Amino acid sequence: MTEAARFEGDFDYVILGAGTAGCVLANRLTADSNNRVLLLEAGGSDNYHWVHIPVGYLYCIGNPRTDWMMKTAAEPGLNGRSLVYPRGKVLGGCSSVNGMIYMRGQAADYDGWRQMGNAGWGWDDVLPYFLKSEDHHGGASQHHGAGGEWKVARQRLTWDILHAVQAGAQEFGIMPRADFNDGDNEGSGFFEVNQRRGLRWNTAKGFLRPALRRGNLRLVTHALARRLVMEGKRVTGVEFSHGGQTYVAKARAEVLLAAGAINSPKILELSGIGRPDILGRLGIDVTHQSDGIGENLQDHLQIRTVYKVNGAKTLNTMFNSRVGKAMIGMRYALMQNGPMSMAPSQFGMFTKSDPSLATPDLEYHVQPLSTDRLGDPLHAFPAITVSVCNLRPDSRGTVHLRTTDVAEQPDIHLNYLSAPRDRDVALRSVRQARQIMTAAALARYAPAEILPGPHQQTDEQLLAEIGNIATTIFHPVGTCRMGQDPQAVVAPDLRVHGLDGLRIVDASIMPTIVSGNTASPVVMIAEKAADMIRSGRDRQRV
Repeated sequence: MTEAARFEGDFDYVILGAGTAGCVLANRLTADSNNRVLLLEAGGSDNYHWVHIPVGYLYCIGNPRTDWMMKTAAEPGLNGRSLVYPRGKVLGGCSSVNGMIYMRGQAADYDGWRQMGNAGWGWDDVLPYFLKSEDHHGGASQHHGAGGEWKVARQRLTWDILHAVQAGAQEFGIMPRADFNDGDNEGSGFFEVNQRRGLRWNTAKGFLRPALRRGNLRLVTHALARRLVMEGKRVTGVEFSHGGQTYVAKARAEVLLAAGAINSPKILELSGIGRPDILGRLGIDVTHQSDGIGENLQDHLQIRTVYKVNGAKTLNTMFNSRVGKAMIGMRYALMQNGPMSMAPSQFGMFTKSDPSLATPDLEYHVQPLSTDRLGDPLHAFPAITVSVCNLRPDSRGTVHLRTTDVAEQPDIHLNYLSAPRDRDVALRSVRQARQIMTAAALARYAPAEILPGPHQQTDEQLLAEIGNIATTIFHPVGTCRMGQDPQAVVAPDLRVHGLDGLRIVDASIMPTIVSGNTASPVVMIAEKAADMIRSGRDRQRV
């Protein structure tokens, strides 16, 4: 059989993207032996040791082996800076390079989606899908699942300075919380993580590898999608390049686009699906007008406040000595714990920038380390980073093609801090972080502000410095949003409005960003999508 023949006419479903969502879809759809599934991934294998060692995210981000090496456009709200914008380029996608934090968001997020006209997406609707995947370290309970493919563990190290931050936050009304994932995440606590025995647990391990043992799934890596194939208003397959050749894979039932909030709009626009003005500028014929594609981009912008501390153990001092590094490596080799097992952030807080709000709009990621800029060497003195982000920004960005070259990234405009309310929240969040660091519980560590710097006091001074130090927390969503209005791209069943044979299943369908980290909500979206897809297929077979 020729290579081309293996891709043609053989499949019920073609999934574009073996990332966080695509691995879940592949698992659930191949559970029915009657389904033949082709999974196309533009990146390569996750068989790289730094993917699996938790601290290895430092060596995966900015590494062309594991990261698409994207950059944003120059951001006016960040003083014209362009940010590096990591996206996973391996099996498991961003679940292979992210911060591993297990977080669902707030019940109000999903109830808000339902109120926007997306029936079936309220908290009570989606909670069963979170539970379905989960294998929680505490076992099954009202709010947690056990035995699923998505492992949730406690972190395997502790830092006295972070416990002191928690005690200090309590002095200002941010109370300890046992569980961030019961629908109300207000409070403070230590993040649970997607790990198993001190190793990263990505969706490739949890969902894809078991599915590959079945005979009805074919995986092709280094397969770069060129366009969707259409017959009238029906999507029938995918044209892609692989090994220097171009192939067409046909789907008898559906094509499932799971390339993420940046690349899903790119593939749609390459296929002539999108806004006529955007496509026309590049000479692309319009096959289907959908004005919302590439719009509504949302992300969490984190403001990294840094404090020098005295008498505290932090990663800075441990990592800046040869003996410290050797001890860290030995501890991990022997026990799979310690700093090499740590997620980028260990301790978190959810609170309000304004007490009149119904639910928290701020998330803190607190780390026992510090740098001038992400990617720079750690400071030579002990310090901590108290990052804070606005969970529900009003600012909206765009993702659109800038060229018809399929190997080029699209233009990414986040428009951070373009909305007045976002600037107000940014100012309040920095001042709140400063207040927490004056707590009596922290006095013995004598925290001294380094960033943004104690001399930055007026609104104008602080906003200018926030523009210098704020950076993405890598949570892009919303560019193919779900809804019933003319700007919505997909319906609540995730079918693209006006087209047959195509669904979008990734973070791009979120109408609004969730109030927390985004990986596990994407797993939930894929679980729910697979259920809807299989139900529809079963009805067709009856």
